[in-house]
Amino acid sequence: MRTALPAVVLLLASGSARADEGMWLFNDFPSDAVKKAYGFAPDQAWLDRVRLGSVRLANGCSASIVSPDGLVMTNHHCIRACVEDLSTKERPLLETGFAATSRDAEEKCAKVEANQLVAITDVTQAVLDATKGASGADYQAKLKAEQAKLESACAKGDASRRCDVVSLFHGARFHLYEYRRFQDVRLVFAPEFQMATFGGDPDNFNFPRYGFDAAFVRLYVDGKPAATPERLKWAPQGAKEGDLVFVSGHPGGTERSQTVAQLELQRDVVLPFFLLSLAEYRGRLSEWMKHDPERERVAKSRLRSVENGLKALRGRREALVAPGFLDGKREEEARLKAAAPEATRGAWDAVAKAVDRQRALFVEYQLKEGGQAFQSDLFQYARALARYAAEVKLPNEKRLREYSDAKLPALKQQVENTAPISKDLEKASLAWSLSKLRETLGADDAFVKKVLGKKSPEALAAELIDGTSLADPAVRKALWAQAGKPQTRQEDVLLAFARRVDADARAVRTRWEDEVDAVLKKNGELLAEARRAVQGATGYPDATFTLRLSFGQVRGWGAVKPLTTVGGLFERATGAPPFVVTPRWEAARAKLPPGTPFNVATTNDIIGGNSGSPLLDRKGDVVGLVFDGNLPSLGGRYGYDARDNRTVAVHGDLILLALERVYGAKAVADELRR
Repeated sequence: MRTALPAVVLLLASGSARADEGMWLFNDFPSDAVKKAYGFAPDQAWLDRVRLGSVRLANGCSASIVSPDGLVMTNHHCIRACVEDLSTKERPLLETGFAATSRDAEEKCAKVEANQLVAITDVTQAVLDATKGASGADYQAKLKAEQAKLESACAKGDASRRCDVVSLFHGARFHLYEYRRFQDVRLVFAPEFQMATFGGDPDNFNFPRYGFDAAFVRLYVDGKPAATPERLKWAPQGAKEGDLVFVSGHPGGTERSQTVAQLELQRDVVLPFFLLSLAEYRGRLSEWMKHDPERERVAKSRLRSVENGLKALRGRREALVAPGFLDGKREEEARLKAAAPEATRGAWDAVAKAVDRQRALFVEYQLKEGGQAFQSDLFQYARALARYAAEVKLPNEKRLREYSDAKLPALKQQVENTAPISKDLEKASLAWSLSKLRETLGADDAFVKKVLGKKSPEALAAELIDGTSLADPAVRKALWAQAGKPQTRQEDVLLAFARRVDADARAVRTRWEDEVDAVLKKNGELLAEARRAVQGATGYPDATFTLRLSFGQVRGWGAVKPLTTVGGLFERATGAPPFVVTPRWEAARAKLPPGTPFNVATTNDIIGGNSGSPLLDRKGDVVGLVFDGNLPSLGGRYGYDARDNRTVAVHGDLILLALERVYGAKAVADELRR
C-alpha cells in the first residue's frame, strides 16, 4: 500500500496531484479552487442548501435529507444496530431486510439521534479572551467553563436544539455549531446484511466492490414525519467517469497537522494497543458465536464492526511505518520550525513533553476512563447514571463536558433508549475485558483488587449482569429522574459497582485533561500561528466529526476502473460466504440490466465518519451514497495522495433500481424522485 505523502510534499506537487485534497469548512470553502480545477464554483446558496440537506447521526455517521417529508439516506452499517435491535429470533431482520409497507409501519430506532446543522458562529475571540494567560489545569477549567457558557446560551434549554463549541486548527479557532436535533428516527428500509456487506472482510476497503450498503430512515417531530423543505434532490442520472462530485459529511478525525512526536505515539502506543485488543476480542466473539444461531444473530453485527476496525487501524499503522513517511514529516517539521516566528518555536518542545506524559498515562486512561476494562453497555448506562447524579449538583461550568446543560438531552436519550440487550453477550464481553484489565495491570495492582476482589472475571461479570435491573429501560428512566434526590431503595448492584470504580477513572481523566489535553490545546494555538505565518492563512483544519465538504471526480487508479456493474456482482458471486447473492437478488436478476453501475470510486478526500454521506453532482443533487474508501485511503488519517486515495460509493442509479425491482419499495423510490 502506498502511504500518503507528507503535506509539504503535496504543497509542492502539481495542481492536479493535489487538487482534490481537503475536508473543507462550509464557511470557508475554496470555491475559486474548484472553479479553477473544474470550471464550476459553488455559490453561497448552493452551500447553504447542501449544508441544510446534510445530517449527522450521533453514533458516528453521516446522512442526508432526500425528501420533503423527512426521509433520510444513510448506510446500512450506520443503522445496523437499529435493525439488530428491532430483530427477534422469529423476525431476523439482519437476514431478511426490512421495508416498511406504509408510514405507520416505520419502526423507531431507539439509539439513533440525527442532527441538522442550522448555523455556524465564530466564537474564537470569546474563547481566547476567556483562556488568555492560563495554562494547565487553569486553562482547562476556563476553557470548559467558556464552552459550557456559550453552548448553554445557544441551546436555551430547548431539547430540540444541540449546540457544540468545536476546536479547529488544534485550538487556534473555535466555532459554535447549532443543530436542529431529531430524537425520533424511524426505520424505513434496510437490505439484507449479506447484500450490504457483500464480499465481507476480504472486500472491505477494496475496489472493485459490490456492496449495497444503503438504508433509509425518517425523521419525526411530535409523532409526525418532519417537514424538511431543505432536502437534497435526486439527480435524474447517476455519476459517470470524469464527473465533478462533492461529498458533504462528517469526517471523524484526522491528524495531518500533528507533530512528529504525536505521530510516533500513534505508531508505537495507541495503534498497537487497539489492534491487539480488537484482535483478541474478535477471537473471543467468534468463539462465543460458534455453533449457536441465536448468539450469531445478536453478535454478528458487532463482529463485523470489530473486523472493520481492525482493518482500518492496521491500514493506519502501515502508513506510519511505511519507509520514509516519518522521515519526510521530520524534514517538514524542521523546515517549519526554522521559519516560524520565534515566539512559537517552544510549542514543539511543549507538545513533546505532553506526549511523553500521554505515553505514560495512555493504558491506564483507556482501561479506567476509556471503558476498555468495562466493555458492557449496561456498565456504560450505570456509569452515566452515577455520574449524572453527581454532576447535576454542580454549576453548569464545573461539570464534565458531556454533562453540561446543552449535552444532557442527548445523554438522556442514550440512557433511556429501549433497545434490547443480550445479557449473555454482556457477560461474555465484560468477563473478557475484566480479564484484560487483570492481565495488563497485574493481579497485585490496587485498582484490579478493588475491581475483582476475590472473584474471577467470569464470576464478577455474571454477578453484575445477572444481578442488575438496568436492562429494563423503565428502571433507567426512573433512576435518571431521581438523580440527586434521596434514594428510597437498595442501590442496583451494577450502579453501586460503577460508583465504586469511578473515583479512579475520574482521577486519571483529570490528570489527562490537565497534563496532556490542556497543553496540547494551548500549544496548538502556537503551532497554528506558526503554520499561518509560514504557509499562509488558507487551508482546512483536521477533521472533528463536524460537517465538511470535499470535491473530486469519478476516477479510477492504475488499471482499476471507477465503476462496477450489476453484471459484475453476479460474476463475482461464488455461492459461498461472503460472496453470496441473496435469494431476493437472484429472483430479480432477469429484471436488472447487467450494465447498471453498482459501486463508484472517486478522488474525494474522506475519512471514517463520512460513511452515509451523499455523493453530489455540480447541481448539488444526489448521484450516490458514500460507504467506504479503498486501502490506500486508510493512510488518509495522516495525509492525502490523489494518485490512489479513493472514496467508494453506492451508485445512485443502482439504489433506485434495487428499491423498485429487488425489494418492491416503489414508494421510497417515488419519494426520492419527487
